[in-house]
Amino acid sequence: MTGLATSSLDILHFLRRGSESGDACVLVTLTGIEGTSPRALGAQMAIAANGDYAGSLSSGCIEAAVVAEALDALAAGVPRLVRFGLGSPYLDIRLPCGGGIDLLFTPRPDRAAIEAAIALLDRRKPAALALAPTGLSLTDALAPTGWRGDNFVVTYVPQLRILAFGQGEELTAAAALAAASGATTAAFSPYARDIAALRAAGVDAELLPYRSWRPGIASDPWTAFLFLFHDRDWEEELIPWALEQSRFYVGALGSRRTHADRKIMLEAADVAAEAIGSLRSPVGLIPSTRDPATLAISALAEIAEQFATDALLPLASGYSRQVPTM
Repeated sequence: MTGLATSSLDILHFLRRGSESGDACVLVTLTGIEGTSPRALGAQMAIAANGDYAGSLSSGCIEAAVVAEALDALAAGVPRLVRFGLGSPYLDIRLPCGGGIDLLFTPRPDRAAIEAAIALLDRRKPAALALAPTGLSLTDALAPTGWRGDNFVVTYVPQLRILAFGQGEELTAAAALAAASGATTAAFSPYARDIAALRAAGVDAELLPYRSWRPGIASDPWTAFLFLFHDRDWEEELIPWALEQSRFYVGALGSRRTHADRKIMLEAADVAAEAIGSLRSPVGLIPSTRDPATLAISALAEIAEQFATDALLPLASGYSRQVPTM
């Protein structure tokens, strides 16, 4: 399913398609902010020679000017750093927030580096691109996005992945919303009706055949597990397994009393106290939700909030990956 907005991976794919078709492109990267900005450092756009583009760097107020600058950079054939808004030489182009942003224009970014970054992200590995005055290259410098001497390094992490387990409309609403938001989503239910409904909506869904069954998915630090069962028997096998996996979030539906009983079950299963303490329940940012749609919004907002906070933590703790040969 297509996400609600353009992702970093979408922009890289836009560049690769342009390279494959022979259409020259420019990668535009937000490298500096003065005051406030609607986008964070490292936000990007990809712009083709025909004026088509993916991504945005404002709320629509400067995109036309960015496209024009990109086409001029493409014609010149060399990277350039341009200020828009506060302090810019373009007096007629202003950001409504009153701030200023620095944009680095990289014409014809190296195809091999773009493909290597996509290959890593497709394997759910982080990737980093170094944007230098001479062009762009893949780098091992996995760290928060920012300037490293004369290079601006953009670090990409795998897309948020949500593995949702449960039954009924709580599951189908949450999984459909997660997929629509652009998260890599897989849903699991013991009910064939749920699986049929989710697949009809274009969501990857699989039947839980028995309680000790495990999905054949390798988890990672960018994966969230969400449990939405009313039949708690399914939790007895699945939640202890999820708490053993590499992940940034595990949450389960239920009241505080239900969660107290769940903790007793986990302790009896010899689950470590630290792992039990990491289990979120009740789930969601909205307390005491009573309908499936609101529960889905509430739970996904909580997951998205934690992902935004934790996405780069694996890099700080020494997460490593092998860079593919270009």
